Amino acid sequence: MRSARLFKSRWILSRALASSVLPKKTDIFIVGGGPAGLTLAAAIRTSPHLSGLNTTLVDAGDLKKTAQFYKNPPEGYSNRVISLTTQSKKFLEQRVGVQLLQDRLQAFDGLYVSDGCTDAQLELEKNSMGFMIEILNIQSSLLDRLSKLQAPTLNLIDQTKVLNIEYVDPADPQSWLKVSLSNGEVFETRLLVGCDGFNSPVRKFSKIESRGWFYNRFGVVANLKLDFPPFKVRGWQRFLPTGPIAHLPMPDDHATLVWSTTEPLSRLLLSIEPQQLTLLINAAFVLDDVDMQYYYKQLEQGTITTEELQEDIAHRTESKYAKLEDDSLIDEIYPPIVSEVEGSSRARFPLKLSHADSYITDRIALVGDAAHTTHPLAGQGLNLGQGDVESLVKALETASQRGLDLGSVLALEPYWAERYPYNNMLLGVVDKLHKIYSTDFGPIVAARSMGLKVLQRLQPIKNFMIQSVSGKVK
Repeated sequence: MRSARLFKSRWILSRALASSVLPKKTDIFIVGGGPAGLTLAAAIRTSPHLSGLNTTLVDAGDLKKTAQFYKNPPEGYSNRVISLTTQSKKFLEQRVGVQLLQDRLQAFDGLYVSDGCTDAQLELEKNSMGFMIEILNIQSSLLDRLSKLQAPTLNLIDQTKVLNIEYVDPADPQSWLKVSLSNGEVFETRLLVGCDGFNSPVRKFSKIESRGWFYNRFGVVANLKLDFPPFKVRGWQRFLPTGPIAHLPMPDDHATLVWSTTEPLSRLLLSIEPQQLTLLINAAFVLDDVDMQYYYKQLEQGTITTEELQEDIAHRTESKYAKLEDDSLIDEIYPPIVSEVEGSSRARFPLKLSHADSYITDRIALVGDAAHTTHPLAGQGLNLGQGDVESLVKALETASQRGLDLGSVLALEPYWAERYPYNNMLLGVVDKLHKIYSTDFGPIVAARSMGLKVLQRLQPIKNFMIQSVSGKVK
């Protein structure tokens, strides 16, 4: 009841503000100051066809604080690290003119994928296949770029929420939209772009249905310190029955962890001592699942000490190493040894899939997580949003050149037509991979193991996969 009364009060307040404040006109109103929203704002401002449009961006967070990351980056790394494709990086740097903090990103030259239930493995090699980078690096670099593009046509508003969205003429869904903000301002816009995440208020207002599900899995992230810089700078991923674990490179002797797993195990990984998690990460890339299940149970019950855990893992790991034909293979098939997990960097987030039925309607476009979310095993979540931005800007430029109304379905449809099939295909592939690899059922394990071994021998298909990871296939 209390939440209902609060919502009603906010609605009444927003209605009162809308009726008492003279609305400001803006051509494009962007909700959300994440990478997608900021990239869109910067791309519009740098476009020769769109730079003259009045563009407003609003975000509930403190963008000024985020911008400080660029000028005074902290010594340690953030745990919000993503894989940036070469295409996304090219769009940011060459098309938008962003200068990323190069010393805080790491190019990687391939991926080594293995199956935790069999000896199947897949090795993908390509120089600078992708780049590991903090989301704050992207956001702060975009904010720095926008600060140099400041003009009367660009308006950034932070620490402000959207209170209400309505059509200027409620009887006409093609009329401009009126957006009321918590700071008392009201805007009327010809195009409203939702870059406001999974729980997008813009999508809810648009009545566009979003379908999907939660996986009942969580992603555990952490910052890692290595014994030594890697022999091969590449990503390592192993599919365990509980979900994939990824060990991804950062500059020098740093790395980042993304461990997708069950809800109970995710809680355990966050609750145990940092040194115990360090030992489990190293073990997860070498030992069998039966060994890992034994450690989980002992740690859950508190019947094993850190010293005992270390000794047992070392013994079993050495037994695995002894079975290799050549000691030099250790650096080829296993990631660098993790020496430390920064305890304060550990966090978890729920894994889900969602996809909107459409990305557009009259006066509205959805971009990034507002339109789709995916499992992190392919590392494509942020890149899908960057691809959306690139496509939407292209559609708006075409519409501008043809003299179309930028908020019309006719102007926005090329964006939806280009992005939906590609995103739907990738979301479907990742969903099926998650389901195929999140099981230890014998027949499925045998089939996927054979499939991985076949892929390892088919270079043309591997080349296609490398292009997909690099973001060069559409």
